[in-house]
Amino acid sequence: MPYFIYKIGPMNILSKQDVADSFKAAKAIANELRKQLDATAGTTIKMIFADNELAAEDILSQPRELDPSLAGDDY
Repeated sequence: MPYFIYKIGPMNILSKQDVADSFKAAKAIANELRKQLDATAGTTIKMIFADNELAAEDILSQPRELDPSLAGDDY
């Protein structure tokens, strides 16, 4: 399964940037893209391991649930 690298912009708009076959290559690509980001633009770079592009976009589009162990007064 390949690693997909996406830019996530305002309103959670996904834009595929690249695909890599290994974690090491994907991490290098993602880090290089992160260096080029404008800090005030509100965009992020995410890397996802998925069967195909559709599955990667589906995973990235789903809201993540808060870990109950992290919720509370101390967090």
